[in-house]
Amino acid sequence: MVVIAGCIIKRDNKILMVKEAQKKCYGQWNFPAGHVDEFEKITDAAIREVFEETGCKVKLTGVLPIATMNNKEETYFHVRFTAEILEENIKFDTEEILDVQWKDIEEIKNMTDKELRGYDNSIDFIKALEENKVYPVEVFSDKLYIRK
Repeated sequence: MVVIAGCIIKRDNKILMVKEAQKKCYGQWNFPAGHVDEFEKITDAAIREVFEETGCKVKLTGVLPIATMNNKEETYFHVRFTAEILEENIKFDTEEILDVQWKDIEEIKNMTDKELRGYDNSIDFIKALEENKVYPVEVFSDKLYIRK
């Protein structure tokens, strides 16, 4: 099982998006997101991934319904938080990200599955956002339980 954490950052009817440089999804637009490291709090992972992929510092404001995706090898749990920008300083590693842009929500909804990474889940996240299915961040207690 793989847990992916990221953020949907909305401002003026636009969402901050990253254009992927990875071979398997080269050129596709995505919300800033990535793997949660072992023993990392999921909220910390979401904030870290936004910073690594966009250079922006954010504050989490809510969480959208969790999505799952299965492929032949693994199950992926996708957790997308809503967030607001604290510091906008767009910079990114060109080995991972080709571009970072504010995209109009309607433009995103009109993208094809070749343009938008994880098309079905991404569209579902936008629908949830538009329907205000945003839950308190506190649903994640963020306590680490490590057995000794």
